[in-house]
Amino acid sequence: MRKIFGSTISAMAAIVVVLSLSGCGYNDLQRQDEQIKSAWSEVLNQYQRRADLVPNLVATVKGYAAQEAQVLTDVTNARASVGSIKATPELINDPAAFAKFQAAQGQLQSALSRLLVVAENYPNLKSDQNFRDLQAQLEGTENRTTVARNRYIKSVQEYNVTVRSFPTNLTAMLFKMDAKPNFSVDNEKTISAPPTVDFSKQPAAPAPAKN
Repeated sequence: MRKIFGSTISAMAAIVVVLSLSGCGYNDLQRQDEQIKSAWSEVLNQYQRRADLVPNLVATVKGYAAQEAQVLTDVTNARASVGSIKATPELINDPAAFAKFQAAQGQLQSALSRLLVVAENYPNLKSDQNFRDLQAQLEGTENRTTVARNRYIKSVQEYNVTVRSFPTNLTAMLFKMDAKPNFSVDNEKTISAPPTVDFSKQPAAPAPAKN
């Protein structure tokens, strides 16, 4: 009889705990956390797609403008810097690692912009079909990256509001569910801006040969 009574009490206590967690936002926190993971995976997917385009871009530009060694080196180094950061799901729980990741992506974005601008001075490169296809792919990737990043920003914002709001903040503290880092306004402006390529400029006239 005591065993049955004890089991009944335990079951009732478990039900109370479950109902309490549900009422204190535990389920919402879990749902929002999964949304963040999904959104972050898509951000990484688009960043990887951009990084995968770099070797072909560098090779194509080098074929027409090998003398632009510094620009080509900068892009290659920036891509290597991005690749050196292990972009695991845990990264979104580490503000310092997240900031480092942002900085590396910003560096690659800047280097790619300079690489594309090089084409202004090389008409043959601009007309190369392979280069034009790669440029179109890069621009499409930038657009998809912006969409993915915006989804991540909104997901983190919703989650962080829940984490900091009463009474769900008590549940978050109990289960050690801290606020997650997000893209800052300054960083978002920097790394979401697509490369600007102006093909209206004419290449400078070659210097006269010395006798």
